[in-house]
Amino acid sequence: MGEDRFTSIFKPEKMAAMFPPNRADQFFEALLGDRDEGAYDIALVYSGAREDELHFAFQLTERPGKCLSCSLTYGLPHVFSRHPIIDIASVVREIDQMLYGHGHCGQWRVEATREASRQMHVIPLIIGLQSDNP
Repeated sequence: MGEDRFTSIFKPEKMAAMFPPNRADQFFEALLGDRDEGAYDIALVYSGAREDELHFAFQLTERPGKCLSCSLTYGLPHVFSRHPIIDIASVVREIDQMLYGHGHCGQWRVEATREASRQMHVIPLIIGLQSDNP
């Protein structure tokens, strides 16, 4: 997706600071009892704005020596939407603060896992965008 008016707000380094790489280890420690059992790393990326929505994606990238396709990633949208370490509600609040003067976040939803490649699956996070204008 090309550049839009939010690209400069949601730069990769800002997204990595908001959703740090070590969150995947914390997630696997809580879920499996051992961070080394995790088959993928998790990154949050901005993927563009459409109409009145902001589109983000949790990118699940296969770790060396692991099998992403064997990891049951298709059930993750439900898990991600409720898991306290992933904490999407806090992520949305931080995105809302980053929008200062450019709108406000409304309702959000997590969509079904998509296979971008054998080594990367994507879980879309769609956030409603509300105007600052009354």
